[in-house]
Amino acid sequence: MDASSLPRWRGFNLQPKFMAHDEEQFREEDFEWIAEWGFDFARLPMDYRCWTDDDWLDFDEDTLEEIDDAVEYGRKHGVHVNLNFHRGPGYTVADPPEETDLWTDREAREAFVAHWETFAERYEGIPSEELSFDLINEPADTSHGAYADVARETVETIHDVDPDRLVVADGMCYGREPVFELADVDCAQSTRGYDPFPLTHYKADWVDREFEEPDWPTVGETGKVHDEDWVYATRIAQWEHLEERDVGVHVGEWGVYNHTDHDVALAWMEEMLELWEEAGWGWALWNLRGPFGVIDSEREDVDYGDWHGHDLDREMLDLLQRY
Repeated sequence: MDASSLPRWRGFNLQPKFMAHDEEQFREEDFEWIAEWGFDFARLPMDYRCWTDDDWLDFDEDTLEEIDDAVEYGRKHGVHVNLNFHRGPGYTVADPPEETDLWTDREAREAFVAHWETFAERYEGIPSEELSFDLINEPADTSHGAYADVARETVETIHDVDPDRLVVADGMCYGREPVFELADVDCAQSTRGYDPFPLTHYKADWVDREFEEPDWPTVGETGKVHDEDWVYATRIAQWEHLEERDVGVHVGEWGVYNHTDHDVALAWMEEMLELWEEAGWGWALWNLRGPFGVIDSEREDVDYGDWHGHDLDREMLDLLQRY
């Protein structure tokens, strides 16, 4: 598969390996439901501590086999699986931060590359139509060049093992900025759909800021109207310039936290979906189950339907299915 032009994969992030302290096994039913609803993509944000411990190169085979299961669930149900390190040796956006720095610490960098080499060896031969690698979630706190150096070395190592593996690199600044320094590397890039942030993360308990109750369109702190045109100008146009360099683009995460009014969330979501459809980009909602998702989101202003014993936001699901 050519990293310069991606299918318009659409789906969800699945989080059983998102945090090592509360990891679970992947559920086949998640992949089954994704396919049943007409979607074809599952991004798996994972914490490397799920399959290793203080010795970064001592891998737990039992956990790796659980990831194998997820890959096979995707293949069985026609859902493309995108493996992502949400936490890798030396970097994460989550708490607690890593004690080492992936961008400057050679030992962390070597471990990071070795982990991806292990996955490349493990899944060699599985077509990229079915499986891809997303190197590290939302790089930040470094330069574009330093990030590109790590990504370039990792992609080259993966392709030394499996030349045909589709690799994706997240954009800089938490996925918001395309990395033109990687345009000559054989990898696609992943952007985000979390803007305006005060709308998508209103009352999110991990965000150390307070926002006024959002509407859509809304007015930013500088008094500028944030609407569909603003999103296009600030979050899409620069990525289209990257595409002109033959780099495929996908929206790896997006969504609205459950404290934003449901009608406001859906209005914003519909305009984002329209923009991405026009751009020809696929997307993966954060998440399937939970406060951004369509299942068990615990919104207080939704008339939920029943889905195999779970609360289903049918209105949100219907909207996603239209795009």
